[in-house]
Amino acid sequence: MNNDNQVELKEVRQEVLAKTQILQNLIPPTVSYTTEGNVLVIGPEDLARLAAGKLTNMGKLAILANESITNQDEAHLEKVMATAEDVESFYNKLIEIKGFLGQFQVKVEHESDALAASETSAVDLSMAAIRKAHFDLILDLSHTPCINLEMLPPGYFYVGQDEAKLEEAIAQLPDLIGEFDKPRYVKVNSQICAHNRNGIEGCNRCLNFCPADAIQSINKMIEIDPYLCHGAGSCTNACPTGAISYDLPTPQALHSYLHKLVTRFREQAQTAPVILFHDAANGAALVGEDLPGSVIPVELEEITVASMDHWMSALAWGARQILVLNTDATAPTLTQMLKGEHKLANDILDEMGQPQRISVIDETSIGDLTNLLAVSASWPVIVPGEFAATTKRNTLYAAIDHLNEQAASVDTCLSQSNLPYGMVNVNTDSCTLCLSCVSTCPTQALTDGGDKPALHFVEQDCVQCGLCESACPEKAISLTAQINFDKAERQKRQTLKEEDPFECIRCGTPFATQSMVQRMLEVVGGHSAFSANIERLKMCSDCRVKDMFEDILQDPEKQLR
Repeated sequence: MNNDNQVELKEVRQEVLAKTQILQNLIPPTVSYTTEGNVLVIGPEDLARLAAGKLTNMGKLAILANESITNQDEAHLEKVMATAEDVESFYNKLIEIKGFLGQFQVKVEHESDALAASETSAVDLSMAAIRKAHFDLILDLSHTPCINLEMLPPGYFYVGQDEAKLEEAIAQLPDLIGEFDKPRYVKVNSQICAHNRNGIEGCNRCLNFCPADAIQSINKMIEIDPYLCHGAGSCTNACPTGAISYDLPTPQALHSYLHKLVTRFREQAQTAPVILFHDAANGAALVGEDLPGSVIPVELEEITVASMDHWMSALAWGARQILVLNTDATAPTLTQMLKGEHKLANDILDEMGQPQRISVIDETSIGDLTNLLAVSASWPVIVPGEFAATTKRNTLYAAIDHLNEQAASVDTCLSQSNLPYGMVNVNTDSCTLCLSCVSTCPTQALTDGGDKPALHFVEQDCVQCGLCESACPEKAISLTAQINFDKAERQKRQTLKEEDPFECIRCGTPFATQSMVQRMLEVVGGHSAFSANIERLKMCSDCRVKDMFEDILQDPEKQLR
């Protein structure tokens, strides 16, 4: 492409970006941190004390010496002893650190006179050191971080023994005194969460992918600590039902933004754009004005905020290709998730005969996209789809169906393990239609037959959470993880089992299923309570009671024998 075309495309891109905004909540929900600047410095005592000496403009200070002195030189030790003389050092063994900016709880071992010599108790170091219920900030100079997380809590500075990082942290700490607001990045809709139903554990996907350990299962419900949350978006990406959703922007707002970007660029430039997702920190620094004109950058808090439904819908609305810029600063958990989603997305495209239109690129390739874009320029053009974004799953499937129609229109199934899409299989010989599975299904993929004993299923709504399988008392349910490209088959209501109701042998009222009564006859029919009156198992509850009283009236002493 010649330079004149590049200039024109860049002008179109600039105009489209200027006129297209992500719709945001004007008053977004936030959380507040309050700090007085009280700092705990952890590490070798000599380095910790020298660092404390540079924090004279902070609040109260304390040192937790958890490692040996690094230098025994006399001059060095004299300098250490003369530094921060009013700051007390503690040598207790660290048990744990919990919390965040303004609310750090530090537990250490403490030997008590009341305990045996071999016993210790846990105490709050802040109460002993600074007479406060917590520390506001932590500066960690240890060889390895005292908090082992990929994304560390706000207010915790791990510098190790890197002088440059130490000076940077010391410069930042004074700015963290006062009150601060942070966005509440995500929200949880417990009504459609597949984590737990009726005391049965199901989906744990979000718990497996949070790099900040901000998600917990509390009282069998998923809760996200907004103070620890960094807005990585991995939980919203992993959530199969949309119960956890990003709030800045909302999934619908991001879909709308992508649709407008792609549509407006195509209309003005008469060519399909390439969407480049990047994060707001490291990725943004790598994206400059020299970006090829057909590439539209989309900035996110973290690259995993955009999930596969955003990638696929952008393609279905007419984008030529999706690029996701991953940097070395991305947390390993996020990179792992990204690789998995990337492979699955391209497997889906392969299955339907589309080119592999989604690429994860790194810092070395962002500066030269020529070869990558040259290859995609020869790919078949996608006629834009006219569907609107709704729920996460329905939007993804709408995009997949449109892309499939633009390619081979396959009606096959892509089977892979651990997919949040697929089939529920029922062993009809074992199933008694007790409908325990229906009561636990969080998405209503499984429904009953109303007035007639039946179990119905819609594949498109199934998230493979396993709740139905665990709830089934007969162990009659199994799952098959797959993506079904047959739209009609996937969306239709299938009947997994149905049968006529069993009618009471006395009054004729339907009161159970045929298979359930048969199972009762097999399991409890031989019990002494029913062996002499097995026909009562074939009666409704009212007639069963009547039959018992009639029996007693005919032989009053029977109940005494």
